Amino acid sequence: MTTFYAVMSWLLVFGYWLLIAGVTLRILMKRRTVPSAMAWLLVIYILPLVGIIAYLLFGELHLGKRRAERAQEMWPSTVNWLGELRSCTKIFATQISPVSEPLFQLCEHRHGVPAVRGNQLQLMTSFDDTIKSLIRDIELAENSIEMVFYIWQAGGQVDNVSEALMAAARRGVRCRIMLDSAGSMHFFRTPYPGLMRKAGIEVVEALKVNVLRVFLRRMDLRQHRKIVLIDNDIAYTGSMNMVDPRFFKQGSGVGQWIDLMARIQGPVATILGIIYACDWEVETGKRLLPEPPNYTMLPFEDEAGHTVQVIASGPGFPEEIIHQALLTSVYSARKQLIMTTPYFVPSDDLLHAICTAALRGVDVNIIVPKKNDSIMVGWASRSFFSELLEAGVKIHQFEGGLLHTKSVLVDGQLSLVGTVNLDIRSLWLNFEVTVVVDDEAFGQDLGCVQDDYIARSTILDPAEWAKRPMWQRVIERLFYFFSPLL
Repeated sequence: MTTFYAVMSWLLVFGYWLLIAGVTLRILMKRRTVPSAMAWLLVIYILPLVGIIAYLLFGELHLGKRRAERAQEMWPSTVNWLGELRSCTKIFATQISPVSEPLFQLCEHRHGVPAVRGNQLQLMTSFDDTIKSLIRDIELAENSIEMVFYIWQAGGQVDNVSEALMAAARRGVRCRIMLDSAGSMHFFRTPYPGLMRKAGIEVVEALKVNVLRVFLRRMDLRQHRKIVLIDNDIAYTGSMNMVDPRFFKQGSGVGQWIDLMARIQGPVATILGIIYACDWEVETGKRLLPEPPNYTMLPFEDEAGHTVQVIASGPGFPEEIIHQALLTSVYSARKQLIMTTPYFVPSDDLLHAICTAALRGVDVNIIVPKKNDSIMVGWASRSFFSELLEAGVKIHQFEGGLLHTKSVLVDGQLSLVGTVNLDIRSLWLNFEVTVVVDDEAFGQDLGCVQDDYIARSTILDPAEWAKRPMWQRVIERLFYFFSPLL
């Protein structure tokens, strides 16, 4: 028996180290940044069993076998659709500003679609105004309404949107809603999903969280897009979830969420439609591609319609496209760069690009909320402040609530508005969307919104920041080390 126990002990020890060696080799063989690899190795060697389980759950981009197969199957039809779209030469822009040209070239080569002109955009900074406009468009819808949101929470004016959607479905409008399972968890426990389905609305719970399948798909991979499509002609996108800020996370101590949405009318709505169609097919297996825009004349051509490009990211879409787009935008800046984000945990490359822009004389401003609903991200964000301040970057801490707007403005001409946070999760994991606008007038509108944010912020003084207590520095460095995993 003694020999048996000795052999078993040696086998267990051998299996234990073999498992650690196997996971270590897997981490080293994967294409990932050095900081990310080192962080995972540290977690695994300090907390071996916990670290291995955490890596298997969250360390790799597992979409799941079924969804991955659907993503591969959908691309031939999507490519054909995009090929047909390119024949509609009238909708594509022929003149791009110098500051926007590098980014638009990147998007065209990676997505296969040039920039689209003849669109009308309206920035909406008020939740009430956004909801009123959305309900009005829903009531006027004739053919289709399609929505995707990360969070949908019943209560307040959101219930008015639900009622308008159900009324539209009853009068024969095809309505489809796709909501992230984790973000909209509370909504799926209310009567509304059942009421919507009874009215004729297709409601899909995307990336459903299932404890029994945790090792078969990455559970923290989220559907983070916010898109509304109406009649293949009107679209909404931006940072706003379908929640009334007066009823959302009131106990978190950060104040009401401040968001920015863009209402878009024109042919670019069709581009957002193909993104929605791809997400819908990956989640449900059903293929329903949008109709190509049938414009014999662009409705806003005579009104200096905006030139717009759409960037979509996530599993099944071009890898690292959002990260590359942000780097290209930052390096294109010559005079001014303004960025707003609720969660600031940049990659080393993005941090270097921002600091380099400031060092070459660009007026760089970053606006972040002073209070954040994520303690870990809040501390991790502060770990980057010293390097930014030393480079000459101005950091503004917004005090009017949780600034949830995600926007970038380059030289007052190139604007990026969408769902992308400046953190690792948005840059490489989640399903995200950003609209890129090449237009000075739109840039002025976005600049006015950002100026208002700055007016309600406190600028971080480098001298005062250097005097912060040592215990804060220690916590910052601790979370900085784990920033690649956030």
